[in-house]
Amino acid sequence: MAQLRHNYPEYSQKDTEIIVLGPDDAEDFKRNWERENLPFIGLPDPKYTVLDLYGQEVKLFKFGRLPAQLLVDKMGIVRFVHYGNSMSDITSNRDILQVIEEEL
Repeated sequence: MAQLRHNYPEYSQKDTEIIVLGPDDAEDFKRNWERENLPFIGLPDPKYTVLDLYGQEVKLFKFGRLPAQLLVDKMGIVRFVHYGNSMSDITSNRDILQVIEEEL
């Protein structure tokens, strides 16, 4: 999330909001957000309701959910999807910002 925080002003300039969903409960999520001073929206999803709707996968042997990045336009249409194969498999901000330029 450090890369998102670093480039957040560029997302804002493109009229794009970042929303991070995570499996933590509300208290843990809030504590993490305050500690990291994250400028974007964070929503806890401890029952995986939304995460499952968007197809975020679970890596059983690592006991965690793999990263998923989606761009959803203002009409609710998914314009870009990347499902990571590992915890470090995350699309760069440069690539996401390029998709925003081309698609939105």
